[in-house]
Amino acid sequence: MRMRGRVRTGLKGWGGVGAMAAVCALAFAFVLLLPLTRSSGDGAAATGGPGLTRAEQAADDNPCDNPAIKTHPEEQTLSPSSADGTTIDKIKAREGAKRKLIVGVDQNSYRWGYRNPNGGPQADLEGFDIDLVHRIAQDILGDPNAVQFKAIPTNQRIPAIQKGRVDMVVRTMTINCKRLADVAFSAPYFKTGQQVLAPKSSGIKGYDGTLAHKKICTAEGSTAFSQLDEDKKAGRLVASADLRTTVPSQLDCLVRLQLGEVDAVVTDGALAASQAAQDPTVELKGSPFTTEYYGVAMKSDADDLVRRVNQILVDYRKDTTDGWQASYDRWLSATLNESSAKSEPPPPKYLRKS
Repeated sequence: MRMRGRVRTGLKGWGGVGAMAAVCALAFAFVLLLPLTRSSGDGAAATGGPGLTRAEQAADDNPCDNPAIKTHPEEQTLSPSSADGTTIDKIKAREGAKRKLIVGVDQNSYRWGYRNPNGGPQADLEGFDIDLVHRIAQDILGDPNAVQFKAIPTNQRIPAIQKGRVDMVVRTMTINCKRLADVAFSAPYFKTGQQVLAPKSSGIKGYDGTLAHKKICTAEGSTAFSQLDEDKKAGRLVASADLRTTVPSQLDCLVRLQLGEVDAVVTDGALAASQAAQDPTVELKGSPFTTEYYGVAMKSDADDLVRRVNQILVDYRKDTTDGWQASYDRWLSATLNESSAKSEPPPPKYLRKS
């Protein structure tokens, strides 16, 4: 199988405020072409199985209260299965043009999920996450292109799932215990960690005292903001660091950095490396200061879909022709490392029983 999305020429020299403004304008234009479904009753909305969501259970059962779950949230997923179930049956029952997998993605994260402005009149979505989406659609619906993409800001990923706007979110989404109260995750498909991005000329050295009196930008609802807020309260982050600048989507932080409105950005190192590739005036500072894993997020009660995605991930990793490694080589080796060893997720554990 050959999946859509190949690097096209012409994406060089993205650095600079003017270029980024053009990219952001293009991204905004395509948001208008990919509106979020406003309700779950339009015949094409996403589906979930019966039962209470974890959000409803969270008040009495907080996963973060369990030390094992808090330490290894990536292990709290269901065992793989190729069987269909209630959720998958409803997806397959969609008719005509609506017979598609509805997936929340990013469209402005370079090499993860982005629109190539030089990619022709359609400017199709491309990137590592997009390859995985096509693989999931191929397995469930028999067509890698049977996908309805919905561009979703960072802070709307969980609401989009809970309100049935999408079947799943594949958008560099970190698995953590807090989110496990609201959505279900697949096994991890990528390893990363929080890291500092700042101008090359900056005196910032990393996640240390050089952040004193510096304005730091994070995305709303991101693990970066939660981590920095927690570290500041615990004294692990210098007290004078200014965390007040938050934005809906991560790319907005890079624009703020280029405009001189903030001194640094904190985000997943995998995303930061792609942003550094867009703008040669910025660079990663220091080493990652956390270890995190990306997962595919779904409704808490969509057990059959979670199990199916986990089976797809098992097969995707084994596929040496057009699987995980091929996608890494295609999209990420140039910005992260030629070797994928540091980015490969650990062997999955399936500790969630129901």
